Amino acid sequence: MNTRSLSFRLVAWYAGLLTIVFVALGGLTLILLRHYLESALLDTQVRRARQIADTLMAAVARTGEAAVPGEIEDLYSPEANDRFIRIARADGTVIYVSGKPRDGSFEPAAVPAAPASRDPILVRKENLRTGSLLIGAVTYPAGDSSRYRVEVGVSTERTDQTVQQVLLLLAIALPIAVCVAVSGGFVLVRRALKPVDALSAKAAQITQLNPSERLPVSRTGDELERLSVALNQMITRLEEAIQSSKRFVADASHELRTPLTVLRGELEELAQDAQLREHTRESLGSMLEEVDRLSEVVESLLALSKLDAGEANAEWVRFDLAELVASTAGQISLLAEDKAIAVVCEAPQPVPVEGDRARMKQVVVNLLDNAIKYTPRGGRVLLRITRDGAQAVLEVVDNGVGIPAEALPHMFKRFFRVDNSRSRDQGGAGLGLSIVKSICAAHGAQVDVTSIPGEGSCFRVRQPLARGTSADVIADS
Repeated sequence: MNTRSLSFRLVAWYAGLLTIVFVALGGLTLILLRHYLESALLDTQVRRARQIADTLMAAVARTGEAAVPGEIEDLYSPEANDRFIRIARADGTVIYVSGKPRDGSFEPAAVPAAPASRDPILVRKENLRTGSLLIGAVTYPAGDSSRYRVEVGVSTERTDQTVQQVLLLLAIALPIAVCVAVSGGFVLVRRALKPVDALSAKAAQITQLNPSERLPVSRTGDELERLSVALNQMITRLEEAIQSSKRFVADASHELRTPLTVLRGELEELAQDAQLREHTRESLGSMLEEVDRLSEVVESLLALSKLDAGEANAEWVRFDLAELVASTAGQISLLAEDKAIAVVCEAPQPVPVEGDRARMKQVVVNLLDNAIKYTPRGGRVLLRITRDGAQAVLEVVDNGVGIPAEALPHMFKRFFRVDNSRSRDQGGAGLGLSIVKSICAAHGAQVDVTSIPGEGSCFRVRQPLARGTSADVIADS
């Protein structure tokens, strides 16, 4: 997963914010729940204390203080019910205190005396060694000098258990909720960014061969629609610029052919004049070489302009690429004899493809001519045509000067030349491989190059086999 992608960052921010919100809500829920439970328990203790005061302490003047413990034990059984009850006079003298509860949740003797207060009702929470105690106290009667303070309390153990259960539930539920929410958020983000993926995929398909293609526009009225429209407008301007450039190159190449032909003819006619001095004749020869070189450039530019216009699709036929490579190698091998370069062709069986036979022959000629130029005298050039799955593979391998690694990505660019291995003396204007690239692109083929400086290069063309051809893989011999 790409951690720097927009979708990952959106989901990460969403997940982090959602986790913080859920944790905050869970913590607030626990605080409010504890507060509510303790408040309810304190209210209950106050009601019980008031009940004891109204029913028992009101009769103290008649029954005496000695009867209070027995009546509380009979009516309320504080030890059996895990409650704390303590009754004291206004001066702090205790006339009754309950015993240790059955569950042992607190020690009654360790409960400190109630703080002095003029309020008839007092609630508090005592934190003891064995636990916390919620105590509600009522003073009876409020205005009499012989007042009594009745205290009733209960342990917070059950409240704590309830809060712990809720905490456990939240600890289990919150991660599940976060995961579900994050999964939903991821799906939403992916769906929201799906139009962007469609734009990227379509943009990757648009090349100079199909500049009329446009990006899909989602009629949503949002930023994506405005972006798609703006990009399509930009592509339209680029298409106009490309077409203008192609027309200029085609027109200029076409217009230059005639004056160059005339210039060559006139120079050749002047060179045949027997009265010319030797120096002048050499200058005319040099001028003819430059005219020839310029003519080659013009012809190459014209060929590229025709390829850009789709001429390679004009005569689409089925033919045997292996036979084409073998026959072309036999014709070009005559050029290699001057440098004592051996041209070897390996075409073990027919390899049927579909395309423009003349243009594909031009691919073979350009690659083979390129290999011969930059292979030293006595070298070897190998042409190998095989099948690889559903593709025909043409390899042109030489043991020449090789190509530097930094130059490999630029080999098929127009007018690109590697200075240390492709000198002007060897000819060429850097358009031959560009023509190869354009022809291959028009045929749905791919061309690439691998090279080791000082050891040689390998140009490889992969073209789909003709429809209906068996895709058996033939091992390279």
